Amino acid sequence: MNDRPDTLCKPAETRMPLKACFEVAEVLASAVLVIAILFTFVLRFAGVVGASMEPTLYDGEWLAITTFGNPQHGQIVIISPRNEVNEPLVKRVIAVAGDRVDLRDGHVWVNGNNIFEPYIPPFANTEPAADGLTFPLLVPENAVFVLGDNRQHSTDSRHSQIGLVRVDDILGRVLLRVWPNPTGNFDG
Repeated sequence: MNDRPDTLCKPAETRMPLKACFEVAEVLASAVLVIAILFTFVLRFAGVVGASMEPTLYDGEWLAITTFGNPQHGQIVIISPRNEVNEPLVKRVIAVAGDRVDLRDGHVWVNGNNIFEPYIPPFANTEPAADGLTFPLLVPENAVFVLGDNRQHSTDSRHSQIGLVRVDDILGRVLLRVWPNPTGNFDG
């Protein structure tokens, strides 16, 4: 029998790489699981289509959105395609359940207050749509009233194709712009 140290370690050397492979596989599987949970329940991505949110967001930009939290005044949200437009929409929450909304004199009034909207283009004029809701209106439970920032080029709650949006139809609220300008700020 050969008692040289290099032959005594040989069986242990063959087991170590196998154990290391299992550890690496376990770490990779855990990472994939965490990423899958993160992108399924916490963070998603959505693209902006069209000009309805200019100058805040532009066509082709990508956004990170989260499903956590209830919609709040001023938040930018992604609405699911349960509407006649049949594609996800990016809009701003103007009023939530229990709020009274009125569109008059080219402005938006919520609960009797002319809301301050620094994100809309200069000289924007918010008028009711001819085929839309009748104002003033009370936003019912589990619904929100949304508008695009570019009011002249936005199909939103003013229009019969969209109307009041059910909270269940909101895919998430926008956290940040991820492409093409991830450092760009917006009022979201």
